[in-house]
Amino acid sequence: MAGANLKTFTAQNWESEVLNANELVLVDFWAAWCGPCRMIGPVVEELADEYAGKVSVGKLNVDEESEVASKYGIMSIPTLILFKNGQIVEKIIGFRSKNDLAKLLDAKL
Repeated sequence: MAGANLKTFTAQNWESEVLNANELVLVDFWAAWCGPCRMIGPVVEELADEYAGKVSVGKLNVDEESEVASKYGIMSIPTLILFKNGQIVEKIIGFRSKNDLAKLLDAKL
C-alpha cells in the first residue's frame, strides 16, 4: 500500500516523533486547501516508502496544528523541513520534484 510508512505529525507526538527521533525526519507542512500541497503529497508518500528505515517521513496539517506550524515560522505551504537530532538541517518552500528531494535526503544521510 502506497504511503504505508507516511506518518501524521501532531502537537501530541511532535517531540517523540520529530525532535527525539534517532533518524532524519522529513516533515511536510500542508493544508487540504493548498493546490501545490496536493501535488507534492504523492511525492512525499513515495519518499516515505523508499526511505523507510532511513528517514522518518510525515505530514503536519497546518490548519489542525497551527501551534507547531507557527513555532517554525511556516508562512507559505508546502514547506518541507528536514530535522536531524531535533535541529532543522534544511527548509524547502514550495513544490520540488521527487528527484530533487531524493538528492537532498541522500546528501544528508
